[in-house]
Amino acid sequence: MKKYFMFDELGTNYRREIIGGLTTFLSMAYILFVNPTILSLGAIADFPAELRMDTGAVFVATALAAAVGSIIMGVVAKYPISLAPGMGLNAFFAFTVVLTYGIPWQTALAGVFVSGIIFILLTLTGIRETIINAIPAELKYAVGAGIGLFVTFVGFQGAGIIVKNDATLVSLGSFHDGKTLLAIFGIVITIIFMLRGFKAAIFYGMVATAVVGMIFGLIPFPDKIIGSVPSIAPTFGQAVIHFNDIFTLQMLVVILTFLFVSFFDTAGTLVAVATQAGLMRDNKLPRAGRALFADASASTIGAVLGTSTTTAFVESTAGVAAGARSGFSSIVTAVLFLLALFFSPLLGVITVQVTAPALIIVGILMVSNLKNIDWNRLEIAVPAFFTIIMMPLSYSIATGIACGFLFYPITMLLKGKAKEVHPIMYGLFVIFILYFVFITH
Repeated sequence: MKKYFMFDELGTNYRREIIGGLTTFLSMAYILFVNPTILSLGAIADFPAELRMDTGAVFVATALAAAVGSIIMGVVAKYPISLAPGMGLNAFFAFTVVLTYGIPWQTALAGVFVSGIIFILLTLTGIRETIINAIPAELKYAVGAGIGLFVTFVGFQGAGIIVKNDATLVSLGSFHDGKTLLAIFGIVITIIFMLRGFKAAIFYGMVATAVVGMIFGLIPFPDKIIGSVPSIAPTFGQAVIHFNDIFTLQMLVVILTFLFVSFFDTAGTLVAVATQAGLMRDNKLPRAGRALFADASASTIGAVLGTSTTTAFVESTAGVAAGARSGFSSIVTAVLFLLALFFSPLLGVITVQVTAPALIIVGILMVSNLKNIDWNRLEIAVPAFFTIIMMPLSYSIATGIACGFLFYPITMLLKGKAKEVHPIMYGLFVIFILYFVFITH
């Protein structure tokens, strides 16, 4: 085992890997409860119950997808990187595809399934490098920042901090509402944990918020902490059953968005974690193909289980900081996700007010991408700005990407830099023109 995971070469041991794996799990554990809330549209009060995903099934699918993905990453790529259904992608799945487009969640899962298969093919053929290089870095950063604002907006809504207003579209909510105050407490306590350097600050913040909510009678006490594993039957296999429903222009845009965001989110996370762990060689990531294959395989399997796109988690950096250097730590994280399956009774305690602070904090972290955009170059600043601002304002990640990718070739052309635009970007320009003509209302 030590030889396979190259313990001696990496200067690590079982103790460091186990502690690193545990730290990564605690940093990621919030996804077990946030993902079911998002995918079931828990923050949307008037959404028909029959159109919602089953929270228990999503909980199980989330844990299994995280476990399977982390095992593949650990065994095949041998990296200390764990996977789980990605933030931002789950919001796109729920709030754009299902809520805004009105696409059934079963068909949306089929879209995730197909995007995973395409990702696998792109990885095996080596085309991924061509696509990555075709899209300017500033637009990649803009997509990340825009998703951060979108996720934050969803969090503010769930917390009751931002509410609907017929005169101004949105306005500040009531601070006399106990549940809103609970969410504000959650934001503050999570920020305190983060500033104090807690590796699992988001998870600890959720725990503290839930406990305070129960003390003040805002959240019901759970009947038990450990229980039987919920049935995954409501979601399992729906992606395959509804495969034939994906052949529409609307689903093409959805699949492209799943693929695009996952593609660059994964690449960025892999580089970030590998750099921190000192695993980069000559500014290149060894076994990058294997790592991307693990990510793509996890997305495909996760879709079959019943969850949105599974991707590498940047929270893995917490495990690296605690000493993890090999894929063995990912195996440890996977085992802990499997054990977490027996804690499903806590789903009733993790209300929207408890998960909202997690969304807002994740948004803060994602918006940090803004610093990497050259705002002095107008031909870049314009498409980047429209990418970022249109996501929360249109309540659609896909629309934000479409706006940015439409403006980029135009601004570059007007600036006399048409030759610097990759042909793939012109192809995407045409696709998103069709998106606005035939799909948007």
